Amino acid sequence: MNEIPKIDLEKTRSNIVEFINSKVNEANCNGIVIGLSGGIDSTLVAYLACEALGKDNVFGIVMPSTTTPSEDTVHGIEIAQNLGIDYKEIAIESILNEYLSITELDNDNLAIGNLKARIRMSLLYYYANYKNCLVIGTGNKSEILIGYFTKHGDGACDMEPIGDLYKSEVFKLSEYLNVSEEILNKPPRAGLWEGQSDEDEIGMSYDLLDKILYFYTEKDMKNTEIAEKLDISVDDVNMIITKIKRSEHKSKVPESPQKTIL
Repeated sequence: MNEIPKIDLEKTRSNIVEFINSKVNEANCNGIVIGLSGGIDSTLVAYLACEALGKDNVFGIVMPSTTTPSEDTVHGIEIAQNLGIDYKEIAIESILNEYLSITELDNDNLAIGNLKARIRMSLLYYYANYKNCLVIGTGNKSEILIGYFTKHGDGACDMEPIGDLYKSEVFKLSEYLNVSEEILNKPPRAGLWEGQSDEDEIGMSYDLLDKILYFYTEKDMKNTEIAEKLDISVDDVNMIITKIKRSEHKSKVPESPQKTIL
């Protein structure tokens, strides 16, 4: 069997809705704040958050920069309007330029892209503090496992409702919830620099990535076994395993050395 086992979509939907509701109740806060990128992950989380809390307790922020595809901004706003949630659009370019003018460093796509993600995180938490809300994350299992997120950027949140769903499962649950074809058919991208796409950066399709991750992390298969099972090169498998190991620090509390007791 070369496929990931199918999930119970209705039960998964119900579990996530209950999870969001319980976390907000535990924190005794007013609701959640979500960054709306116009992509499938944030769209799915917004749908589930509205079901869990009601639209009046969900606040969305659309935060485009000059490298954000225009349709992503349009989709982010449309999602907020279709769900009936309060939202705000904040262009982050002026904030970014202020950082860059102060630091006076040479341009670096990765560093600037991560800075954009951290600016967005700061805005989300500012509004969350002001509104007595939690910041809801939109990361999926595939990206979390390989560290495909910005530490203290889009990885910073108070809960990760779809953090146990592989990207392929995100698509299936989104389709089950009748997310629009426009969102479902759009190539996954963060828009952190011109021409960026997730699968190009990762080096393979999400479909293949998810299978490698499943066999490695859940079935405890060796790299050679995975390569043979999926009919791919061992190098491709090793590339993903290396990403997993190198990014473990992103999902851990910073380490400290032990003190010595007299």
